[in-house]
Amino acid sequence: MLFLRTVLRQMAKDLKVKSKSQETVMCDSEDDSLKDFWIPDYILLLGSEVKKPSHVPASPVVVFVNSKSGGQLGGELLISYQNLLNKNQVFDLNENAPDKVLQQLYFNIEKLKRDGDSLAPEIQMKLRIIVAGGDGTAGWILGVISDLKLAQPPPVATVPLGTGNNLPFAFGWGKKNPGTDLESVKIFLSQVKDAKEMKVDSWHVLMRMKVPREEGACDPIPPLDLPHSLHAVHRISQSDALEKEGYHTFRGGFWNYFSMGMDAQVSYAFHTERKLNPEKFKNQAVNQSAYAKLTCSQGWFWASLTHPSSWNIAQLAKVSIMRKPGHWEVLSIPPTIRSIICLNLPSFSGGLNPWGMPSRRRLNAKEWTLPYVDDGYLEVVGFRNAWHGAVLYAPTGHGTRLAQARGIRFEFNKGATDHTFMRMDGEPWKQPLPKENDTVTIEISCFGQVSLLATGNYPSKSVNDPNTPRTPKDNECDSDEEEVVEDIAEERKKFGAASSFRLPDDFHISQVS
Repeated sequence: MLFLRTVLRQMAKDLKVKSKSQETVMCDSEDDSLKDFWIPDYILLLGSEVKKPSHVPASPVVVFVNSKSGGQLGGELLISYQNLLNKNQVFDLNENAPDKVLQQLYFNIEKLKRDGDSLAPEIQMKLRIIVAGGDGTAGWILGVISDLKLAQPPPVATVPLGTGNNLPFAFGWGKKNPGTDLESVKIFLSQVKDAKEMKVDSWHVLMRMKVPREEGACDPIPPLDLPHSLHAVHRISQSDALEKEGYHTFRGGFWNYFSMGMDAQVSYAFHTERKLNPEKFKNQAVNQSAYAKLTCSQGWFWASLTHPSSWNIAQLAKVSIMRKPGHWEVLSIPPTIRSIICLNLPSFSGGLNPWGMPSRRRLNAKEWTLPYVDDGYLEVVGFRNAWHGAVLYAPTGHGTRLAQARGIRFEFNKGATDHTFMRMDGEPWKQPLPKENDTVTIEISCFGQVSLLATGNYPSKSVNDPNTPRTPKDNECDSDEEEVVEDIAEERKKFGAASSFRLPDDFHISQVS
C-alpha cells in the first residue's frame, strides 16, 4: 500500500509538471518570490478565462530571448525563464515578433481596464521588459517600444548574450554571458525588481541615397546591404532638395553609438564570417578572439601603411554638427582620422569609454559638459588606427575628442572609393557611396527618449540624477595635456522598429547579435 501511494504521488507530480508545459501555466506555489514577476493568462491571452491571482505582482515582466545569441546560451536561458514563469510571458524572438506581442498585450490591458478589471492597470503601471541577446537585439526591442508610442512605456533590462554587450554594461548588467540555470535567472529577476529606471536619449537616423527601385514601390531593388535597423520609407517632403527622381529615404535609430570607418569594417567582417560559418562562433571567448584576429589581419594597426588616404574620414565626407538648435557648422576632422564614433553611452567595443573624462579646465575651454545619457548631446570621437584605439585600455585613455553635438550630418559626394563601412549599436553594414554626381547624406538628431533599467555600479550618468557629480573629480579625469593631432583648417514619423526595424522575409534571427 505504501508503494502504491508513492507511485500515485509521483504520478500526480508528473501530471502537475506536464500541466505547467501547457499554454496555461500556474505559478509555482513553492517559490513565492516568483509571484512578483508573474502575469496571469487572462492578461496575456485575449479571451482566456479570468483567474485573478491572490497576489498582485510587484514587478511583472515580459521576457524576450534571442535563442540564437550566445551559442547555446540563448536556448538554455529561454527554457529557464519558461520553467520559472508563465510560458505565455516568455517569447523566443526566433518565433515571435516583439511588436505584435506588445501590441496584443496592451490591447488586452486596455480592454480589461474598460471592463473594470483592477489588475490590468497594475500590470501596465509596473510592467518591465527583459531582453536577452546582443546589442542589436536590445536595439530592436527599444525601437519597437519607441514606435508604439505608449502612454507608459515599460523600462527595459538587458541580459548580455552578445559579443560586445556595450548596452548592458552601460547600465550595470555586465558584459559577460550570464548563467542560464534557474538560480542565476532568479538572481537576475530580483535585480530587475530592484533596478533603477533611467531615461536615455533616442537618436534618429535619416539617410538619403540614390537607389534603383521599381515604379511605385517603397523598397529598393536588391541587393542593398543595409542592416535591419534601417528601413526604406516613402518620401518625406516634395520641397526637399534631395527628394528627387531615383533617391531613396531610409530611417532608423540607435541608443548607444553610430560609427564609421575602421571599427565598422572589422565588425562587418566578423558578422559576415559568423553568418557564413555559425558553427565556429559558439561562445563569447571564441567570438572575441576572432574579432581581435580580424583587426590584425585587416591592417588597422598599421593603417597609414596599408590603407589608402581616401579611407580617411576627412576625405570620405563633409561632416557638420549642430551645437545649438537649428545652427549647423562644418566640423574640422584631422586628416589622419580613420574612424569616427558618435557616442550616446559611455560604452563601446566591449565596455570601453572613447570620450573618457575631460579635466575641468578642458571642459571650460571647449565649452563641453560632462557626458550624460539624457542631455540631448552626442560625444563625437575620432581614432587614427588600432594602436590609437588600444589606449582606451589605460585608465585615462581616450580617443581624439572632436565635438559635443545635438546633431551631426555626413555628406558624401563622388570620391576615390565607392563604399565605406558603418555600424549602429553593433549592427554593421557596407555603405555604397556615390559613383557619379550624386549625393549620400546621413543626418542624426535626437528624437525622444526610452527607459532603461540600471543596477549596481553603472557608468551611465543622468543629468537629472542629484547623485551624479556636475564636475569631475581630480582622480577620475585625464590630464590637461591633449594629444597633438594635425588639424585641417521634416517632419518625422515612425522612429523605431514596429515597422522601422521590421525584418525582411528572408531574414533569419541568427543574423542579429
